[in-house]
Amino acid sequence: MKIKVLFILPSLRSGGAERVMSFLAQNINPDKFDTHLLITGSNEDQKYQVEDIPVTFLNKSRVKHAVPAIIKFLLKKKPKIVISAIAHLNVTMGLIGRIFPNIIFVARETSISGFNLKNEDTRNKKPPILYRLALRAVDNIICQSNDMKNSLIKTHNLPVSKMVVINNPVTSKFKLKERPFAKDKVLHFITIGRLTEKKGFQRVLKVLAEFDKPFHYTIIGSGDYKDTLVNLIDELGIPEKITFVSHTDKINDYLAQNDLYLQGSYVEGFPNALLESCATGTPAVVYDAPGGINEIIIPGLNGYIAQDPSEFLEKLELSVCQDWDPAAIRESVNSRYSEKKIILEYENLFLKLLKISIE
Repeated sequence: MKIKVLFILPSLRSGGAERVMSFLAQNINPDKFDTHLLITGSNEDQKYQVEDIPVTFLNKSRVKHAVPAIIKFLLKKKPKIVISAIAHLNVTMGLIGRIFPNIIFVARETSISGFNLKNEDTRNKKPPILYRLALRAVDNIICQSNDMKNSLIKTHNLPVSKMVVINNPVTSKFKLKERPFAKDKVLHFITIGRLTEKKGFQRVLKVLAEFDKPFHYTIIGSGDYKDTLVNLIDELGIPEKITFVSHTDKINDYLAQNDLYLQGSYVEGFPNALLESCATGTPAVVYDAPGGINEIIIPGLNGYIAQDPSEFLEKLELSVCQDWDPAAIRESVNSRYSEKKIILEYENLFLKLLKISIE
């Protein structure tokens, strides 16, 4: 008999958690697992299409409003394993799990705990005690990186025995670039991510204002921080060198057409866009930050890590003169984070948890 696994998300809007969870739900072994995707919200703004598995939308505006419907769904479908993602939903599922002792609850964490920028609004964050109690209640916690695992242990004193690190997969849809590195012409740089202060676009822009070679920088993403970035770009005097793209379904093409991926994040979970850039053969220059960056980047092979703005500029200047090997860059992530490898890690985890629950 197949093992019933329920994947649950707040939405299928554009985002790393939505992409990874919907991908896993559709691709774990159908001979062993019977998967179902449950969305607490609606199909409005749905960016990820799901095929060959059932999808149920609860059409609730907020996760807390969906609690009765989630409980009713669990009573009806009786899954063996429930895996949720994104902190506020993980808290909800951890609490719901207390009334379903025969179901295995798995929380997939998506961010580093305990990290806040000085200007960040934390009013809507879950109380640490509630968050800690909920995560202690689940059967297993999946962390995207060692940094995330260590942060959860340090910040919330969670039991190591319940935690496992499974990195994000890089899907096979990303194809190797053919475009040569434009050393003697206009250099093309790119970053993909939500336009928030935490993503650090501002510190990348400040370095680029000091870069003395011809370049064009494309930023793909949307968010409330855009106006702040536009004002900064004007102040730096580089508006003609910057292009904003709010959304595109041609990420592979954009990454392949650029020479370097730049990342200024202050914190990450396990950056999908950085993985995807390497998968196309495009190297990266990134700021050092918690969230698996030191796991992904192999200095000199697929990019460089900088500690501060002066080193970022130094690594940028070094990178545009380096003879990169796109195939080697691609292999540096495919060998460690291929979809086949990561899917197998999830399957083995589910089987292990079921065995433990039976014993």
